[in-house]
Amino acid sequence: MSRIDANPGLAMRTQGRLREAASLLVVYGLVLVLVGLGRLISPEFLTHKYLMQTALAVALLGIVSVGVAFITYSQHYVDLSIPGIMALAGIVAVSALKYGFFASMAAGMAAGLAIGLANGLVVGYLRLNPIIWTLAMMSVLSGVIRKAYAGAQVYPDAATPAGAAFLDLYHEQVLGIVPLPVAILAVLAVAGYLLMRHTEYGEQLRLTGSSYEVARMTGVNVRRTVMTAFLISAATSAVAGILLTSFNKVGAQYIGKGYDFAAITAVVVGGMALAGGRGSIAGVIGGVMVIGLLSSVLSLVRIGDFTFGEFEKAIVQGLVFIVVVGVNSYSRRRSGLDDA
Repeated sequence: MSRIDANPGLAMRTQGRLREAASLLVVYGLVLVLVGLGRLISPEFLTHKYLMQTALAVALLGIVSVGVAFITYSQHYVDLSIPGIMALAGIVAVSALKYGFFASMAAGMAAGLAIGLANGLVVGYLRLNPIIWTLAMMSVLSGVIRKAYAGAQVYPDAATPAGAAFLDLYHEQVLGIVPLPVAILAVLAVAGYLLMRHTEYGEQLRLTGSSYEVARMTGVNVRRTVMTAFLISAATSAVAGILLTSFNKVGAQYIGKGYDFAAITAVVVGGMALAGGRGSIAGVIGGVMVIGLLSSVLSLVRIGDFTFGEFEKAIVQGLVFIVVVGVNSYSRRRSGLDDA
């Protein structure tokens, strides 16, 4: 009898690693296909300038997706209050610029984390449905921002050092070659990978996502584990919200609209199971790359007078999400697992 056959736990882990490797091969294979298509359509597709523009275009989505991955991994699907967190973090940061640049950053992050804490306490400790609760939270945040700012937009004052620094934030370059949002995404992706795969918390999160009750009975503080996942997601959403506000040069309640669906699309395309406990940050980054490259390729497509605008791209993205979720659900049913 082999060592794997004699150890069911080892066999399950080995099977899980093989499944994950296969998923990564699929998503990065799709990345290569899209790169090839883009190169066929346009000779400039593989230039450093074009690829860096594509990376910058999806960097904020990647930042949000890294945080969402922790929620999905914990079997809690997605945080639908993400657009509200992004808008709140951005508008609070702009409002706090009068106290200095670093105070502005701290205020924006604190606002986002406060919402993440509220979500984590309610979903993690009270065990309310995450979809219903975060959708309600999104509605509340939208109303609060509109009421607090009387529906007005808030603009950074470029005449002040803090305001000028805030407006330049999105366009900063690290080492003169890498846009700041791309660099932040790289750092968060590595940190997210290490946290999910090489820490006790990551193992507890995997157990919670795989089977909440089993994790609880084995001594995992599942409530705190889930709450922390929502805090991580809120933190990345706040970072993205501040950067997006800097890019738009205005704080407003519509900042972040659509990022919740785009992030869960990237997470699922990247091979992370909605049923929890399966997937990786590497796969999520691959999913973000697929979305970015797909958008870039569609932008290059011309069929007579027809071109792919934002509405057409949204339709394609929605169809991709439906197909991937359908395939995942079918494969899990075939393997005897719960529907994903």
